[in-house]
Amino acid sequence: MTVSSGRRERKKAATRQKIADTAVRLFLDRGYDAVGIRDVAAEADVAVTTVFAHFASKEALVFERDADFEQRLTRAVTDRQPHEPLLPALRRVIEALVDHCTADGADPVWRMVDASPALRDYEESMRLRHAQSLANALAADPRLPQTATAGRALARFVIDAYSLARESADPQAALDEVFPMIEAAWEAAAPAPRA
Repeated sequence: MTVSSGRRERKKAATRQKIADTAVRLFLDRGYDAVGIRDVAAEADVAVTTVFAHFASKEALVFERDADFEQRLTRAVTDRQPHEPLLPALRRVIEALVDHCTADGADPVWRMVDASPALRDYEESMRLRHAQSLANALAADPRLPQTATAGRALARFVIDAYSLARESADPQAALDEVFPMIEAAWEAAAPAPRA
């Protein structure tokens, strides 16, 4: 009997989620530095090689939605309708990311991240990678007249907006304050129309 690829993908996704959930639970219970990959594998009832098949590093276990959010950022550029404005599309993705990172139960995870130099470094490298992916998508979009430099700046601003909102007591108010500044900077970077 052949297993359908859809079923196989669902099983892989379920295993990945089980590993990530187990890891975060162990990290919060015992402390991030006190838990090793072998501990996570044993608790999740999978092989160590299975953990590494799904996650490249111990730090990646904490940020299991990393690749999904990176794809969503680039798709906000590449998949938007021909006349859909760019900034609202990017803001929707950032709002979803902020909602995920500020949801009930997220505080202990962020306290753990803030307390761990390894996790803080990983998060910073992740944000830089997301900004680079977004900048690449912006540079490749022929509908955008701004320069590649403007695209790189916009990408950094958007990723920084996420960080500011996540750390704010009122994430939505922070986005409401920051995004008009980002929009103004993006519009100012557009080449002037020729006379």
